[in-house]
Amino acid sequence: MKTLFIKLLASQLALAATLFAGVANAETLTLYTSQPEADAAKTVDAFKKAQPGIDVTIYRSGTSDILTKMAAEFAAGSLQPDVLLIADAVSMELLKKDDRLMAYPGAKLDGIDADAYDADKTYFGSKLITTGIVYNTAAAQKPEHWADLAKPAYADGLVMPSPLYSGAAAYLLSGFVGDANYGWDFFRKLKTNSTASVRGNGAVLKSVASGEKPYGILVDFMAMNAKKKGSPVEFVFPSEGVPAVTEPVAIMKTAKNVDGAKKFVDFILSDEGQKLALSMGYLPARASVGRPDWLPEGVKIKVMPFDTKAIVAKTDADKAKFSELFGG
Repeated sequence: MKTLFIKLLASQLALAATLFAGVANAETLTLYTSQPEADAAKTVDAFKKAQPGIDVTIYRSGTSDILTKMAAEFAAGSLQPDVLLIADAVSMELLKKDDRLMAYPGAKLDGIDADAYDADKTYFGSKLITTGIVYNTAAAQKPEHWADLAKPAYADGLVMPSPLYSGAAAYLLSGFVGDANYGWDFFRKLKTNSTASVRGNGAVLKSVASGEKPYGILVDFMAMNAKKKGSPVEFVFPSEGVPAVTEPVAIMKTAKNVDGAKKFVDFILSDEGQKLALSMGYLPARASVGRPDWLPEGVKIKVMPFDTKAIVAKTDADKAKFSELFGG
């Protein structure tokens, strides 16, 4: 009996050692992302299924908030992320300018438009996300143009994501400010109309869907997904055009797990990763994968031709001025 006990104990210790070794040898990848929480979870779960040997630690917040967190980490000499998946190319250009991004010449880019990624291959657009107008189906007005939102009829009825938190909102802000048709005058009128500035796109959707505010400025997929699930909202692509961001992915120069980060980039840009984006209601960067059902074949979205380089140069100043105007 004693011999049997010793054999069982030895067997259990050997098994524990094997399991411990497996855990110890598992890679850890740290991801900072601005994806909505549910989408980020789906992305990570799908990646881990494709790469079962990699554990993923996530920090999720708005792009502007992520940049603020990273600036503090830079200053402290303790930068955490291996890889980023955030809203816009402007934010990536700011990081690139500070020499924070690692080039990945081996990224698999066949079938992806060259305009969607950095020519130096430090970041890669993964999808197209536009910002338009959402409204509750019970709203008194049916907005068609951006200028409608500044009219007295929309007073105290509009909610928008703060550019101090959202990368897509920051891109819209600087793009509109630099457009002679809008400029700061547009935002002053929104302020006069008592427009509410909230933490992010999710808060905008919640406000409009609940009827708290009848109108909102919102990214396309959130509105379309909500409508598909029965939410009382409609989405408008103003005929004059919409701002668009590409949710790029990038590897940090300070990455501790470069190999894992490359595998994550490869997954995001692969057919599998792009089909995942499509299933979540996004318009994938890889056109061959298809379109979300809310965008039929042949229907084109008019994208406003904002100058990304110009926006990079002034985005911080624009955010500061927005903060003075709207608070936060």
